[in-house]
Amino acid sequence: MESLRRTRESSSDDDEHDPEGPTLSSEWSRIRGLLTAAESRLGDADAAWARVENGSYGTCLRCGSAIPPGRLEVRPTAAFCVACASVH
Repeated sequence: MESLRRTRESSSDDDEHDPEGPTLSSEWSRIRGLLTAAESRLGDADAAWARVENGSYGTCLRCGSAIPPGRLEVRPTAAFCVACASVH
């Protein structure tokens, strides 16, 4: 992100830096999307660790039912049982 930011700031053209490659704006959007997704996953992991620490891991935050072990195996950061996740 930082490298692309410097490139965008030093570029005096209209964002078409390479006619055969992606524009700076499209590359910025792609990288920003990846960063946002990674930040979201990290937030989910932090929240799951907090639930482990307070003893509520594996319990649905909406209905209070146990989240099935199979769901937690596939999605360790799950905060909702399948029924509540489909509504949420």
